Amino acid sequence: MTPAHSDTDLGNRILGGWTGRIAGNMLGKPVEQGEVWTRDRIDRYLRQAAALPLTDYLPEPISEHDGFALRPEWRQCVRGRIHGSCRDDDVDYAILGLDLLETHGFGFTTEQVGDLWLLRLPYLQTFTAERAAYRNLAGGLKPPLTATYDNPYQEWIGALIRADVFGWTCPGAPRRAALLARRDAVLSHTGNGVYGAMWAAALIAAAFTAPTVRHAVDEALAVIPASSRLARAVRRVVALHDTRMSWEDTLTTLAEETVGLGWIHTVPNAAVLTAGLLYGDGDFTRTIALTVRGGLDTDSNGATAGSVAGVFGGAAAIPDQWKAPLEDTVRSAVFGFDGVRISELAERTLRLAEPEA
Repeated sequence: MTPAHSDTDLGNRILGGWTGRIAGNMLGKPVEQGEVWTRDRIDRYLRQAAALPLTDYLPEPISEHDGFALRPEWRQCVRGRIHGSCRDDDVDYAILGLDLLETHGFGFTTEQVGDLWLLRLPYLQTFTAERAAYRNLAGGLKPPLTATYDNPYQEWIGALIRADVFGWTCPGAPRRAALLARRDAVLSHTGNGVYGAMWAAALIAAAFTAPTVRHAVDEALAVIPASSRLARAVRRVVALHDTRMSWEDTLTTLAEETVGLGWIHTVPNAAVLTAGLLYGDGDFTRTIALTVRGGLDTDSNGATAGSVAGVFGGAAAIPDQWKAPLEDTVRSAVFGFDGVRISELAERTLRLAEPEA
């Protein structure tokens, strides 16, 4: 282990990843409905509540009839009401990934991923591509048919949200992280859906050692096909950021260029996420705030942005307003994990981590 990866430093960064993922997920959860909660609508809500710039969890509605209907779970994930994390699939899959590596090690197979889903994950807590793959597994199909049979969601964001644990356990080794994420992703996804998982895992792995967030983004791009639509969208955000175009205009441009893909597709969400990371420039609060304000799949994007920023700066650099309300506690639908401590998840992840030599 190199000095850059002392146990203390690595543990702080892994805890930052877990904490950041959960905080970012909680921030975006009340407005997770991209066709309703557009970027403009989110900012109008925040202006009405005098909450711009956004530096804390979302404020609760001013009244029940103000025209801004948050998701039903909002009472457990707005500022002043949070007591531990809400249950959410964006966190469940990180926990399930940890359980996978603890059970089968880094040599796990895609079939073992499916077996663990059936054992640990309730069917009704799966959605889109994951639900299609779960149904296919229960019907006796094997990968890769589980991803392709009767599954119109193959390039949606589900595999990307499952990738964090592979980055956390491969610090400084983005290619290794990407290969692990691919083995998981092909259970339910194809094409850009798989590339999104590989990209996210590599991004998180790179954040452990990259000197800047931009360097981490560049390293992550190297693990996916340069001609893929995902890579082209990420490079486009990077190029616009380099011209000093504003965050707002960058997202407007990318929205126009990815129109028709839908709010849960991997490509437009990766663009929103990349913009949040680059314009956030390593600042945890600014990164997750911009990412969630970007709209689309807000809780998933907020979670991944929080994971990257949390790894990049470490848990100690995450401001207390994000950490304290979580009370070091996670609600989860994964059997055997409900009520687990965030710190315990991070410690278990640290025991598995294999830094690049």
